[in-house]
Amino acid sequence: MSQDDAARAAVTAERAELAEVFAGLRPEQWDTPSLCAGWRVREVLAHTTMPFRMGAGGFVWEMLRSGGRFNRMADRVARRDAARMPAEALVRSLRDNVAHPWSPPGGGAVGALSHEVIHGLDSTVALGLDRRVPTDRLLLVLDAMRPRNAGYFGVDLTGVQLSATDVDWTRGTGAPLRGLAQDLLLVVCGRRLPAGHLAGGPASRFTAG
Repeated sequence: MSQDDAARAAVTAERAELAEVFAGLRPEQWDTPSLCAGWRVREVLAHTTMPFRMGAGGFVWEMLRSGGRFNRMADRVARRDAARMPAEALVRSLRDNVAHPWSPPGGGAVGALSHEVIHGLDSTVALGLDRRVPTDRLLLVLDAMRPRNAGYFGVDLTGVQLSATDVDWTRGTGAPLRGLAQDLLLVVCGRRLPAGHLAGGPASRFTAG
């Protein structure tokens, strides 16, 4: 199996598992603030399922309405769809599209997997759920991470060594920042984690106050 085939199979499995997680949430959990700043759990799922509901023409139209700024468009559409769609419809949108071929421009199947894994963690970690992303999926995402990813999210990792406590994975040099590999992935993506997830001298920099 090629890496692309493995990543595509991982995308399908991750979506299917996340659909079950979301299906089991209590009504009040949908309004829990996620790790993705400004979004509740419902906005996160509205965002991750957006590509299943939006064709190329709709995407262009929404981008034009947002002045060509993707982040502005994604935020507006996530808020709109989260307000319009009940939780059950959001879950159904995910469950019905576990094998959908969408991938971010230039990102391929690994990019699609990264999208699902990171935003899934935005919700499950914020909710305090003890879900571990399977190691094979997580390593596909971590191995695809480059310094530009941290730069995109505005994260300064100068002088910090990321050191996973559950798999053999390190990045960078400097003061050790220790945590589960999935938590370190969130650090790279600019998330501030709940207390207790990270250890080491730099931990406070990446922990929510």
